[in-house]
Amino acid sequence: MTLSVKDAGPLPPERGLFCNRTLNMRAIKAIGYDMDYTLVHYHIEAWERRAYEHLRERLDLMGLPVRTLEFSPESIIRGLVIDRELGNVVKANRFGYVKRAFHGTQPLSFEELRSTYASTMVDLSEHRWSFLNTLFSLSEACMFSQLVDLFDQGALTTFVRSYGEVYDLVRRQIDLTHMEGRLKSEIMADPERFVELDATAALTLLDQRAAGKQLMLITNSEWHYTSAMMTYAFDRFLPDGQTWRDLFDLVIVAAGKPGFFTTQPGFLEIASEDGLLRPVVGPVVPRKAYFGGNAAGVEMSLGVSGDEILYIGDHIFGDVHVSKRVLAWRTALIVREIEHEIVSSLEAQDALNELDALMKEKEALERVHCQKRLALVRRKAGYGEAVDEPALGRDISDLRTRIAALDDRISPLAKKAGEVSNSSWGPLMWAGNDKSHFARQVERHADIYTSRVSNFASATPFVYLRSPRGTLPHDVAPAPAAGAGVYAASAPATGREWSHTPPPPSVTRPSDSGG
Repeated sequence: MTLSVKDAGPLPPERGLFCNRTLNMRAIKAIGYDMDYTLVHYHIEAWERRAYEHLRERLDLMGLPVRTLEFSPESIIRGLVIDRELGNVVKANRFGYVKRAFHGTQPLSFEELRSTYASTMVDLSEHRWSFLNTLFSLSEACMFSQLVDLFDQGALTTFVRSYGEVYDLVRRQIDLTHMEGRLKSEIMADPERFVELDATAALTLLDQRAAGKQLMLITNSEWHYTSAMMTYAFDRFLPDGQTWRDLFDLVIVAAGKPGFFTTQPGFLEIASEDGLLRPVVGPVVPRKAYFGGNAAGVEMSLGVSGDEILYIGDHIFGDVHVSKRVLAWRTALIVREIEHEIVSSLEAQDALNELDALMKEKEALERVHCQKRLALVRRKAGYGEAVDEPALGRDISDLRTRIAALDDRISPLAKKAGEVSNSSWGPLMWAGNDKSHFARQVERHADIYTSRVSNFASATPFVYLRSPRGTLPHDVAPAPAAGAGVYAASAPATGREWSHTPPPPSVTRPSDSGG
């Protein structure tokens, strides 16, 4: 099979490479890849629904009343945080302030949200909070929310005594679900149902190898599953006579990330296609497959280290945070949901523009309203200029009426802006008018982020990715939002940056304009 370069043509905005920190791909000598949800992407709903069903079966066998529960894919998104103390799922902004929350499957009202979290900030270092930082978290979080409802009804008192124990129960059973292997056996038996094929991913890796990059596959999945998934997803798209093994200088399965980056367990060689293991004597040898091991051994084997290596994965902590913090590797995060978010934002652009215009009009009226109120206050306090108080009162009343009328027009548009991408939680990267807690983690730990590996094909292995100039509130001429740079195939050779999606306009509650 011969792959044509036309397979790597210009891509739409949602398929860009978004740059937080400038990255010169010409300086990268080795590229490491995770597999699940990185090189091999799954139909998210199909995978998570089946994981949920296996979890439900385990809980049912324990005696929990879960048989009538169903997976709800819209109810949970990545980047949310579980409040183990109160049984809530929350969405926080970059400062840790909670902007939305559900108790079980029911949303908290504005008043409930304020009374519950007004003096509480999400701090992921505290045991109270559990961050949903991977797509594999969706099924467990959905079940947790539903079990909170049952706990509140008194249906789980035999099994758990607190919301924290509800979460621990779900977490333990979902881990056992993955460990027992039934789910992965189903996927290997029917990969078409679960795997989303991407021909350009193979072309991307071929280009990188031809450009002199050393490639690594470093996955926590075991050998049999890795071999089956990579064969299904890649071999059909490679030139005749090649297999997925030919793409990589090193293949490491059962890596045990994040411990792979922080500790130094030994390597075992995959000695045969059926997964036979044998001890490794001496250094790791390129062009072979290994079980376990450590990142220091990988660096020694390939003769590269630190910022000469780019590691690409979908897990903020297990893939990009630890590899950067411990080893100073460059990092790229796969955020598949960003495609839907950008498309949804573009589709809602007319409404967002109208909302922005109305908010500017409201802010102008509010400035005048505040000045007139102050003039009236000064006059009544005896130190202001002489004014026609009745006329000033009428002006203030008229301004309130006009602002209230604007609020009536703003409310439905603000609601629509808050539901872009997901009706319950809104955009993945935004929490109100600020970056979400998830976006902050991406910004801190991922040098670049993108929706899929094949997006690198259009950029080429020689691209120079430049982060945009950051902004501060006092900047006179704001540049694109910090960390929102994107390279697209249609951009000039020097690279071009622009915002991948605008923040929802700041919306003031109607009561904020009151007298």
